[in-house]
Amino acid sequence: MKRMLLGALAGLMVGGSAGAAELVVAHVYDKTGPLEAYAKQTQAGLMMGLEYATQGTMEVAGRKIRVIEKDNQGKPDVARAQLAAAYADDNADLAVGPTSSGVALAMLPIAEEYEKILLVEPAVADSITGDKWNKYIFRTGRNSSQDAIANAVAFDQDGTSIGMLAQDYAFGRDGVKAFKGALKRAKIVHEEYLPANATDFTAGAQRLFDALKDKPGRKIIFILWAGAGNPFKIADLDPKRYGIEIATGGNILPATAPLKALAGMEGATYYYYGIPRNPINDWLVAEHQKRYGQPPDFFTAGGMSAGIAIVEALKKTQGKSETETLIKAMEGMSFDTPKGRMTFRPQDHQAMQSMYHFRIKNDPSVPWAVQELVREITPDQMDVPVLNKR
Repeated sequence: MKRMLLGALAGLMVGGSAGAAELVVAHVYDKTGPLEAYAKQTQAGLMMGLEYATQGTMEVAGRKIRVIEKDNQGKPDVARAQLAAAYADDNADLAVGPTSSGVALAMLPIAEEYEKILLVEPAVADSITGDKWNKYIFRTGRNSSQDAIANAVAFDQDGTSIGMLAQDYAFGRDGVKAFKGALKRAKIVHEEYLPANATDFTAGAQRLFDALKDKPGRKIIFILWAGAGNPFKIADLDPKRYGIEIATGGNILPATAPLKALAGMEGATYYYYGIPRNPINDWLVAEHQKRYGQPPDFFTAGGMSAGIAIVEALKKTQGKSETETLIKAMEGMSFDTPKGRMTFRPQDHQAMQSMYHFRIKNDPSVPWAVQELVREITPDQMDVPVLNKR
């Protein structure tokens, strides 16, 4: 009751200031910890998205945008406390984050308790917009089902046996579950889950080899991995002697370096800077190269999409940031991003978006594996399931 009264008083104060009050966006993300590289990209993208969507003014509908940063260190309990503090103490109008799916799942009830929006970017687990979802959760990042359905395009053929290598937490397990559900013809014959901080993949690889080596037809080890560790080292164990291929989805540029040795490998990705052809991505690529001396990466585009979504929502509400007003504006809202058009699906607030079927090319002029577009997989070509109970 106290929180409700304080919220009502704050609303009156904002109304009395004729929209002049700052719009406070809290970015609660894994600034340090195992997913630090991903998190820093998201932060850079978020700020560039806000800049682009406001034409450099950092102002929307007469309200200055102020972003506050909170480092959850990749720890669920820290993230819960920080999100509560952002809503209650910092008067954040809404929050963005986090990087880890496990951390995100811990944050969802806080958004519901404080009745304020959490825009999830880039945590992937299906359960975030599935059975753990509540109406205050929106997501610009892709979910596990979108990853899985897009990758099924490349691998779902008769006579194909797949072994899954994934991390043993929400990202990995939800990803495997979604991939299994997306396959209609290929079969998953083994699931290998290793600790998120694993560095030795020998035993897991041998179990995968044993499960696949005697299977007829095409044999694939599909790797679902985020953060530290290099599971692609299993290529050094010579799976080719059993006719086994290695495959994976998209990742940040440094993580794709081992894929240079797998030229011709196919998969599906959320983003690669050289693929989308639209004015927003052109701006992002040029500006990021100018400012950072390198192209934008996987999570930079996601952060930018989140920033654009915030500004577009505030334009629709004419600067009003009361939660119910924002929810009404954002449900079904379409907006342009570096990936093209996204739409928040009303049923679960998941952003429907394109994915990209790629083929790896080894270009000696860059240290990462180049992802050449095979074809764009548009939202209408993906039957992404609604997994919540709304």
